[in-house]
Formats: sequence, C-alpha cells, structure tokens
Amino acid sequence: MRFIPRLSFRTKINLGIIGVVLVFGLVSGFLMSHITGQAMLGEIKKRGLALGWNLATRTAEPLLALDFLRLKNVVDEVKGSSDDILYAFTLDQNGQVLSHTFKSGFPVELRQANLLPEESHHRIQLLDTGEERIYDFALPVQIGPNRLGAVRVGLSRAKAEAAVNRLWFTIFSVSAGVALLAVVMGTLFAGTVTRRLNVLRQSAEEMIKGNLNLQTSPLLKRYCWEIKDCQSEQCPAYGNTRRRCWNLPGVLCPECKEVGYEEKLEVCKKCLVYQVNAGDEIQSLAESFDVMAMTLDAHIKELKEAEKNLTRQQQLLKTILDVTPDLVSLQNGNLVYRAVNPAFCHFFGLQGKDILGKADVPIFPPDQAQDHRAENLEILKTGVHKVKEVLVGREDDKRWLHMVKVPVYDEERITGILTAARDITEIKQYQEKLIQSLKMEQLGKLAGGVAHEINTPLCVILGYAQMLLEDFPQDTESYEYLQLIEKQAQICRRIVGDLLSFSRQLESRMEEMDLNQSIQEVLHLVRHSFKQNWVDIVPSLAPDLPPIIGDKDKLKQVWLNLLNNAADSIGQDGAIRIATGIDPQTRRVLVTVTDSGSGIAPENLKKIFDPFFTTKAPGGGTGLGLSVSFGIIQDHLGAISAISPAPPEFLKKSGPHKKPPGPGSMFLVELPVSREKTVEEPFKEMLPDSLPAVDQTAV
Repeated sequence: MRFIPRLSFRTKINLGIIGVVLVFGLVSGFLMSHITGQAMLGEIKKRGLALGWNLATRTAEPLLALDFLRLKNVVDEVKGSSDDILYAFTLDQNGQVLSHTFKSGFPVELRQANLLPEESHHRIQLLDTGEERIYDFALPVQIGPNRLGAVRVGLSRAKAEAAVNRLWFTIFSVSAGVALLAVVMGTLFAGTVTRRLNVLRQSAEEMIKGNLNLQTSPLLKRYCWEIKDCQSEQCPAYGNTRRRCWNLPGVLCPECKEVGYEEKLEVCKKCLVYQVNAGDEIQSLAESFDVMAMTLDAHIKELKEAEKNLTRQQQLLKTILDVTPDLVSLQNGNLVYRAVNPAFCHFFGLQGKDILGKADVPIFPPDQAQDHRAENLEILKTGVHKVKEVLVGREDDKRWLHMVKVPVYDEERITGILTAARDITEIKQYQEKLIQSLKMEQLGKLAGGVAHEINTPLCVILGYAQMLLEDFPQDTESYEYLQLIEKQAQICRRIVGDLLSFSRQLESRMEEMDLNQSIQEVLHLVRHSFKQNWVDIVPSLAPDLPPIIGDKDKLKQVWLNLLNNAADSIGQDGAIRIATGIDPQTRRVLVTVTDSGSGIAPENLKKIFDPFFTTKAPGGGTGLGLSVSFGIIQDHLGAISAISPAPPEFLKKSGPHKKPPGPGSMFLVELPVSREKTVEEPFKEMLPDSLPAVDQTAV
C-alpha cells in the first residue's frame, strides 16, 4: 500500500483557499467569457444585418434602373469597408446574380446556400466551406411592398472568434491575478491561525505525556489587580499571571464573590478587566485549555488517592469472595453476569470467561432458567429480595442450594442483583434420613401392632381349617373349600411374618457363622425351581472367607429375597451371578447378586427399599422383601445398595442364552467380619473400577 504523507493544517487551509479561488475563478471566468462571447457574437450578427440593410438600401435604385456598374461599385465598397467581410453580391427577383465581389468567378453553390423566403425580412446562415465558416446574411431589396431582389453579405466567423478569444484571455488573466492575490493573502492568514493552533497542539501533546503544568494562553500586558488597583492578596487571582480571573472560582471581586461560578461568567463579561484582556476565539480556547489542565491536575491527584483506597477495598473484598465457600454472583440490570467468585465457577464446572459478559449462561436446566429469569425481573421491578431452596445439577448429581437474591442499588435506582447460594445438600440428606428413620420407626411399630392383632385370629382360622380337613373326605367339595381357606391363611401368615420381620419384633440370634455356607443352602433351595425357567445361577464364592457375626436364618432370608427378585426381573432364560469376597479398603465382607434382567428404572432406584413399594403386578408381591432385607442388614451393622444397569463384565461370565440379556441390576451387601484378618490378595472381581448410576443407602 503506497504511503500518502499527512498534510498539515496550514497546508490544508492553503489548498482549500487555492481550491476555492480556482474553482470560483474558473467558473466565474467561464461564465463571464461565455456571456461576453455570446454578446459579441450577437453584436457581430447585428453588424452583419446592418451592413446588409445598408447594402439593400443602396442597391434599390441601381437595381430598379438596372445600372450594373453602380451595383458593382456598391458591393465593392461594402466589401472594402472591413477585412472580415468576405463577399457581397446582389440578386434579382429570379435569383440571378447581378453583381458580386468574387475575383475568380462566382461560386454557383453559394447562390442556393441561403435562400430568402418570400415572407422573411432577413435570414442568417452559418456556412462551412471546408476551409472556414462564414456567417451569410440574406436581406430583401424592396421599394414599398414590391421586392426587387436580394442582397447577400458574408462575414468571417474566424475573425469574430479571434476577437472573442482575446476577450476570454483578458478575463482569465484578470481572474488569475485575483486568485494569486487571494492565495497570498490566504497563506498569510493560515500562517497566523496555524501558528496559534500549533501552540495548542504542543500543549495537548504535553498533556498526553502527563505534563499538566502548561501555559498555553499568551501573557497579558495588564492584569486584573493592576487595572482595578486591587490589593486583595487573599484573592486567588492576585499575582496569578497564568490564569484569567474570570476562569477562577472564589475570586474576591465585589461583583463576583456573592454569586455562583456560572453566574460569575456572565458578570465578568461586563467587567473592564474582561473587556481589556479578552481575546478572540483562539485565545479563549487557549485560556480554557489552561483551566482544563489545572482542573485535570487537581482531579487526577484526587483520583489517585481515591484509587489507592478503592484498590485496598477491592483487594479485601476479593479475598473475602475467593475464600468463601458460598456461590456469589453479580448481575447488572440486563441480567448480564458482571462478577462471580471461584466457588461459583467450580460448582458449575465453568470458567469466569465462560460466564462474565453473558446473560444466558447454561448453569440451570431450561425450565429452571425461565423461573430464575422471571424472579430476577421481578426483583429488578419491585426491589423485594428472594430466599428459596432450589435443586440444581444433572440427574445423577443433583445438589440443593439455599439461595438469596437481593437487589443492588445505585442511589435510588436498582442496577443489578447480588445472588449468594450455599450448598445444603448434606443438610438435606440428613433431614431426609431423619424423616425416613422416623417414618420407618413409626411404620414398624404400626406393622408390628397390626401383625400381633391379626396373628391370633389368623392362627385360629388356620387351626380350625386344618382340623376340618381331617374330618372331610378328600373327594368332597367342602374339602376343596377348606384347602382354599388353608392356602389363603398360609399366605396371610407369611405376610404377617414379613410384617413382624419388618418391625423387627422378632429377636435375632447373633453368632459366628460361615457366610458362604448360608448362601449355598439358599442356592440349594432355589436352584431347581429356577432351572425350570432356564435361569442359571453362577456362584463365585471366595474361599477362606472370614466368618461373620449374624443371624443365619435372617441372612438366608436376605439372600432368598435378592435371588427371587433377580429371577422375577429375568422371567425366563437368563443368569444370576452371586459372588462373595473381601473389600480391602473397608475390610468388610461383600456379597453381590447380579442378574441379566430388565433392570431398575432410575426413578425407582431411590424407592426400592421403601416399605410396600413394588413394581410387580397386583398380587405379585407385598413390597416388603427388600424393606425386610434392609432392616436385617441394618441389624447386622452392614449396608445394602443397588446399581442399575449392572456392570457388563459381570454378565459376560454367565454363559450364552437364547434371549439377549437386559441391562440387569446388581445388589451389593457389606457386612463386618467377626475378627481382624489381613487381606493379602484383594478380591478384584468384586467391584468394577467405576460404577454407573449408583443409589447407595448405607447404614
């Protein structure tokens, strides 16, 4: 790219003046030359007409008398009167040439070149001979109303144009002289203006460098204390040779000290000092420039001091916000984030650059984001703060926040919203556990009471039904009815037993036991029935498992419940894998029951251990199996949890099946060992490296 040097202001003024003068001179010269040329051409045409009329008048009598010699003398005399007359000749009524001034013969084409109509008094025609152009004037020769003939006079256009060109040259010469004089005067004026402006420019450059101690305006010959013979040494203007008294506040002049600064400026314009010392606009600009520099210097000193105080306060506030665990954010009136603390960024997994300067930050789900926006707009409108608890996060990692939103004021106007939020997830979990424990305790008492009340009449019904069965023949209808009564009473008895187990009304017999043996006994009971539905049981029991302290019968009930639930989830054609081992980190015995069934829906993972919760069809179960198991494991100081879908590596070892495996589920049971045991080889197959979607309820 070609570099174009920057023009100075003085050069621009000079070029502007030259341009204006040249344009104005050229335009005015062209217009004047055009008008003058047209006027001269008009005069030339009038002269040609006058010569023609003169010739027509003088040839009337010789033409009537047919005096050809006299006609010749007249046309020769007309041609000889001026050197720009090229020819003259006369015509009779029939258009025949009677006399002419051509020495080498009359050109025949000329006679027809400018014919005069009968009704016309004259005709002017511009003829082009190829060498030059001629104004041809044709006029009638008349005596009264009778036309005797016509006369023709030819004037040279070139000589007429030469006269016009001389006039044009004169006009443009004068215009050029005037333009040159204007340029010289404009240059002198530009030098005067730019010299004073250069002083302002140099002062501005000094201000940019930080030098505010400037003297831009010229020094005065007489100052206010000299003009008014003032001896008020306390006055800010006294002895101040660099500032004008009308620009200084707080002067002690009687006319000024009782009025404000704005009124003082109006009063000073009537003062003798102002009338003597006030200059033109450039001087006023320079004086204002000096006042501005002085004012800026004072303001900058104040700002630097305020900046120091503000920096200290900002550092203190930043330290507080950085160390606080609360989530703090500040939004302006347009709900754009202006500030966030590190805890806020860490909680939402974002960086400050991803939040600051934006209004729609994806930290809440769309439905919650709309609610928060509506709340924020209401706060900006009403100024009423908001306090609430909100659940945020993903489905697998939701957190409870206690959120406080307060309006931020700038004088009387709301300019933003300050939000402070505290993570209260653990408090919420403690509350939920406390409520759940209270509910379970009350429900257990209720279940125990109901079970005891029902158990006595139920035993009577079952006992009499069994006695009646002995009295009736087996092939009678009454015997079938009694069998039905006995069967349903047994079902009710089992439900009462579950209720009693759930209420923990039955005493536990704790003793040292072999965990693997209890599992094998349960497997022996269910293996045959599971085989009928093509459900394989794949045991993986760790050898040398340390003994535990527990109730063997109750733990067998837990394994039976877990295996039955797994079989119900599979239906037909699948596999159940039960494994035992030691967790080297917690030093507790682990039991896992994994199936290839339909799995557990995420929304049900948190409710599967609730009493009477079941996903089976009506009549398919009481919903107390896992609740009873939960209570039994709790009595054994252990923990039980569920994972769905199950880790795929646990299902691959189950063997091929016709039906493709489902997502499956895994139940984990942790139980303490009866004594210390050093674990040399960790049980690697017990748990995967990372567990998907876990809902774990520890006791």
